Amino acid sequence: MRNDEPALEGAPMIGAAQKLLAYLFEHETIGLTQTKAFQRKFVHWAARDFSWPGWEEEKLFSVNKVLNEYDFPPLEALHVVLLKLKLIRHHKLTCRLTNAGRAVAGKPGDLFNLIAPFYLFQIDHAASSRIPEPLLGSWSVFLGVLNVEAAQGVTCGALREILYGPPDPAELYDRMAGMIWSQVLNPLCWLGLLAEFKTDEHQHLVDRQYVTTGLWEEAFSFPFDLGRTSLTRQ
Repeated sequence: MRNDEPALEGAPMIGAAQKLLAYLFEHETIGLTQTKAFQRKFVHWAARDFSWPGWEEEKLFSVNKVLNEYDFPPLEALHVVLLKLKLIRHHKLTCRLTNAGRAVAGKPGDLFNLIAPFYLFQIDHAASSRIPEPLLGSWSVFLGVLNVEAAQGVTCGALREILYGPPDPAELYDRMAGMIWSQVLNPLCWLGLLAEFKTDEHQHLVDRQYVTTGLWEEAFSFPFDLGRTSLTRQ
C-alpha cells in the first residue's frame, strides 16, 4: 500500500496507530499500570484524539467517569497489535518506541502493510467474546463472498444466511450473526476495508449494512488468493 493512498484516511486502526506512534515520538514514553495497560491519562488522550467511529470520547464518557484501557476496546486491540509487531515495547512501567516503530511513524501505507495482515489473520477475534465461541473458518471464503455481496451492500443477517443458512427459528437468539460480526465484519471495519451503516445505535445487528470501501479495492486482488493479495499471511 502506498503511503500517499487517500483511502487510508478511512482506516480507524491505521490512523490511531499513526497518532500513538507520533505521541511516543514526541513524548518518548507512555505510562503503564501494574498490569501493563496504558495509564488513564493516555487513555483519555486517545479517546479524544483518535475519534474512533462508534467509540467517540463523548460516548465513552457517557458510561464511564474515568477510562481504563479495557473501557476503550479499539485502543486495547491496537496496544496488542503494535506490541506483537514490535513497533512499541514495554520497559518497566513505560511504553516506548522501537527502532521499527520509529521507521514507520508517519507512513500510513507501511503501517497498513504491517498491521492489516497480522490483525486479520493472526489475531484470535473470538477471544474477546464473553461467551466462548469457535473460530468460524476461512478468511479466503469470507473475503471472496464479501467481495461480491458487499460491493453494493449486504446486511449481517443476509451474510449469515449466505454463509451458514438461515437461523433455527426455534432459537430465541442467533449467536452466529454475532460471531460473524465480531470475527469478520468488525475487524474489517476497524481496518477501513468495510464501512458499516446503521439507522441508529440500537439497530439490531442483523439489520446493519456493510459496504466495501475504496481501500478494499486497493488491498485485495480477486479471485482471492492468500498468495497473491497484498494482505498475505505473515
